[in-house]
Amino acid sequence: MLKTILTAFVFPLLLLFCSTVIGSSHTEKSAASQSMSGTLQKMIVENGSITMDLDLNGLNGNGSLVARPVSLHFAVAANSFFSILVFNDLLRGSEAGSMGLVPQNVMALPSTLGASTNQLVVEKLAAGEQFDLAVRDAKTGFTFFNVEGHQYDYDAGAQSLSITGGRLLISNEFANVLGHPADAGAIVGKISIGASMEAVEVQTLVNGKTKSAVNPPLRGALGPRTPALVAGPDIIVGDLPAVAQGGNDTINHFVGLGVATTSCNNGDQPVDWFQLSNTDHPFIPQNLYRMSGGANNNERFEQIGQSWGKHAFLALENDACSFGCNTSGCATGTHLCPGCSDPYSTNLNYGQTGIGSRAWVNPFTGVFPSTANDHTGHNHTGTSHRVTVASSDLNPAQNTGATYYAEAAYITPHEYAWCQSHPGQCNMYNNASYRQFTVSGSGDNYSFSPAGSTVRTKPAIMAWADTGAAVTQVQPDLANDGFWLIGYKVTNPATGVWHYEYALYNQNLDRSIQSFSVPLAPGVNLSNIDFRGPRQEPGWANDGTFNNQGYSSQPWGVTQAGGTITWSCETFAQNQNANAIRFGTLYNFRFDANQPPQNANVTVGYFKIGSPSTVLIQAPSGAASPTPTPTSTPTATAAATATATATATANATATATATATATAIATATATATANATATATATATATPTSTPRPSSTPRSTPEPRGRPTPAPRH
Repeated sequence: MLKTILTAFVFPLLLLFCSTVIGSSHTEKSAASQSMSGTLQKMIVENGSITMDLDLNGLNGNGSLVARPVSLHFAVAANSFFSILVFNDLLRGSEAGSMGLVPQNVMALPSTLGASTNQLVVEKLAAGEQFDLAVRDAKTGFTFFNVEGHQYDYDAGAQSLSITGGRLLISNEFANVLGHPADAGAIVGKISIGASMEAVEVQTLVNGKTKSAVNPPLRGALGPRTPALVAGPDIIVGDLPAVAQGGNDTINHFVGLGVATTSCNNGDQPVDWFQLSNTDHPFIPQNLYRMSGGANNNERFEQIGQSWGKHAFLALENDACSFGCNTSGCATGTHLCPGCSDPYSTNLNYGQTGIGSRAWVNPFTGVFPSTANDHTGHNHTGTSHRVTVASSDLNPAQNTGATYYAEAAYITPHEYAWCQSHPGQCNMYNNASYRQFTVSGSGDNYSFSPAGSTVRTKPAIMAWADTGAAVTQVQPDLANDGFWLIGYKVTNPATGVWHYEYALYNQNLDRSIQSFSVPLAPGVNLSNIDFRGPRQEPGWANDGTFNNQGYSSQPWGVTQAGGTITWSCETFAQNQNANAIRFGTLYNFRFDANQPPQNANVTVGYFKIGSPSTVLIQAPSGAASPTPTPTSTPTATAAATATATATATANATATATATATATAIATATATATANATATATATATATPTSTPRPSSTPRSTPEPRGRPTPAPRH
């Protein structure tokens, strides 16, 4: 069953087929958009049922109390025009409409609500409304309840739609009628809906254009269709159903989280899924990010937590992505079969003995030793190895208007090995997905609710790109190592002040990043110079770091000299455990300047091996730089010469080259350079004293939306 949460459901037809593809050129994007072919169905409700559980305590308007909650049951009026859009059996959206409610039981209700019982509707509101659904009087338009936090599930095989987890909030109108205007927005119950759907219009699309359209008779909807799978094994994160807290540290005020993951095999070959001590299975790291700051709360995008990684075991062969699970000729359990899916609940992904240190894993080859989750020699705390986040980074009262994003990736040696033996079938660059969540709670106890559907095959930094940040991909050693991305955004918070915000994200680059240097114009004045990186795990016995000391969390030093500002950590020669930007982490660099942005080349130096890369961004650099032409990153590469190691020093396994491949992504106003320069050097010094810049206006925090956590496996 496809499980999707949608909060803004009205999608123009064009938007059904628009997406940003990491590492693709303009030609490839055009080809992708032209290949959108299939069946688009417009479906309405054939029949169904609705349950509203209400706590009427104090809602009679006269102060009288009802002793217990009541449960109202309704049938959905036949052929209600509550319409959804389904493309190739995947739920894509819905249009404004309503379901008529036919009462199935009689209850004593507040007079206003009781008088409207026989003419209630559940209405899908237009795009741009504060809420997605509302319960109204069909004749008068009076709104009783607004609905939030609901989850839409569509089962293509059964042609059924369910809406669950909805919270009923008292509307302003109803609160005023009851004489309790202060109760407007209060949660007084929940609603769940189950409906059979039928097609009223079916369009056949070829290359994004309508070739035929029919209006079948009611009860004549099409059956499920199976999307085509790509060549080779292709593990993706199909869904991130939940985030949950697994423990806390009340002394230091950190919380330990887990992210539930559902993997899907988008390939036509099985993915190896052998349990440890066998080393041929996916490794699943998890991350949490926060977007905040500025007038629109999207000025910066920061990583606020990371975990060790879950070692996969026992593929269950579900069909959560609706790819068409095919177990024919596939060894189930030890392989994730073509088109199939496998779920891991939050408690499995934060289970402290089932996860292992990232230090053992080569993120490009996917190779790790058989002892990669050895926990002997140390005792766990409430936050050990989990996505560890400071309470201050989550507390809604301290982060007004911030939005949060969970991310997970599946790193597997099978895809790398297949790529080496099958050039042209390399599916190693789409293994991360993200999803937005809302946070509620305080102190050291928090809960998380999905606020949108999972964005598949893209890292979380692309959520920042959706707000106007420019994001560019760089692959410094084609075929021998992975890629990283740089995002940046320049804002103008006050007259004569420009804020420069940079984020470097390493998706699967084994060599890691050691320095970041930005050119400056003569005489430019900088203030509010800052750096941020996620907290690293402390050292643990058998954790794969050098001498089991753990990776450093020391902030990068910064120097400003010779027309540049440079941040850096220690070199590999100085400290193998230095705070480099390793895979699955994002670091931030920022400052204010008194000069506007110009195109300029930043220089990024690597930690383990390889010449630096230069990438075109914007900086207060004076005269604009020439705009180079980027080279797109291919998804298929020649055979690599790397061999992964399983030593605690995690030495580099890739052969360095003298070129770098960079790809412009999202809304970048600059394109990326592909030439290499001499090795950058930087001396760590104290961060210069800064002066505060004008504060920004926060926006309100979105209300949490609920979704149950999948049941654990055994």
